[in-house]
Amino acid sequence: MKYKLFGCQNVMQKKGWLNSTVAGAGITSFLSDASHEAVTALLPSFLLSIGAPTYILGVIEGISDGISSFAKVFAGYYSDKTGKRKLIATAGYCATAVFPAIIALASSWQAVLFGRAFGWLGRGIRGPPRDALLAASVEKKDLGKAFGLHRAGDTLGAIIGPVIALALLWGGIFTMRQIFLLALIPAIFALLAFVLLVREEKVVTKKERIGLLSSISKLPDRFKKFSTAVFVFGLADFSHTLLVAFAVARLAPVLGAAEAAAAAVALYTIRNIAYAAASYPFGLAGDRFGKKKMLAAGYAIAVLTYIGFIIAPPDFLIYAILFALAGIFIAAEDSLESAIASELAGKKRMGLGLGLLSTLNGVGDFASSFAIGILWALFDFQAGFMFSATIGICGTLLLISSRNDRPCGEKYKKRHKNRK
Repeated sequence: MKYKLFGCQNVMQKKGWLNSTVAGAGITSFLSDASHEAVTALLPSFLLSIGAPTYILGVIEGISDGISSFAKVFAGYYSDKTGKRKLIATAGYCATAVFPAIIALASSWQAVLFGRAFGWLGRGIRGPPRDALLAASVEKKDLGKAFGLHRAGDTLGAIIGPVIALALLWGGIFTMRQIFLLALIPAIFALLAFVLLVREEKVVTKKERIGLLSSISKLPDRFKKFSTAVFVFGLADFSHTLLVAFAVARLAPVLGAAEAAAAAVALYTIRNIAYAAASYPFGLAGDRFGKKKMLAAGYAIAVLTYIGFIIAPPDFLIYAILFALAGIFIAAEDSLESAIASELAGKKRMGLGLGLLSTLNGVGDFASSFAIGILWALFDFQAGFMFSATIGICGTLLLISSRNDRPCGEKYKKRHKNRK
């Protein structure tokens, strides 16, 4: 089968959901995440080794995440406008692939900031057009499975990359800079997998010369209602690195400082494993029983998890269950939110819709993490989790009250056809 590396191919791929694009996107994300997460795991220690102040890591994380979040909506918009989703996503993967090399050569925290920001800009650029390519390669009934498998590969890479990096470092085989250079290998293979396996079907649409804000205003109302519910819930869904800090603080009086730190890392690993294991099943269940219903179930699990952290005593086994539940509801979010958004936004503005949803999630994550940190500092952990549980209930109710996944026009056509 002949096809262009960066162009479009006219062969429909919808005979089976596990096609070249779905497999290629999953392999690419696995390798890419293994690469940049291996570097990220060692970044705090590396910054200290080059004399950076302790607060700089937070500055680097905040700037990088902010750039990534806002790049997504622009990348989605331009991928729709130009019709060159694969080319834009490939450029993003190139930027992410360069990230380990920049860090390996860095001798100051400013250089690390540049490298991390550049790499995370690439993550922002690649996400929406890649997800649009993924959604366009399968039937609507298979969107949950396709996104679920992709997110599972993404998370497995995020687990394996840091494990290998830490093993190489602790074994005394390589220095941190050498490990960063080794991380280029999976990054390059990720780029090759994306170029060779992911295919772009030609979608003929009428080009519009309208700006970003005008394009956003033209998104369907059902998408806007759905994205509003997701944003409200996102205000409760704080960064799970805060859960690690919570676990350390709560377990330290019981286990001791060193043991509590090790236990927190183990708990976060449990969370990631649960996330990877639940991503595909949630996507499959969404296809069979309704994506919005399963996403609402995931949101409900999140609320129950927050309540669980309020009432649970500082016990490792109980926290392990709660961290696993945290991984499960994140799997539901990541597998189903994009699948629903790609369906509701429509083919014409699919990239923009996915990018806008990712940006809203990024803003919600920042706002919720900031609010939780303030509440924990001023009051206690229970106040922060109560805030998340309350806002989470509001987001869940908004999701349930929004329109069904299928547009009302389709329902009318189906009823009219049956009457005939």
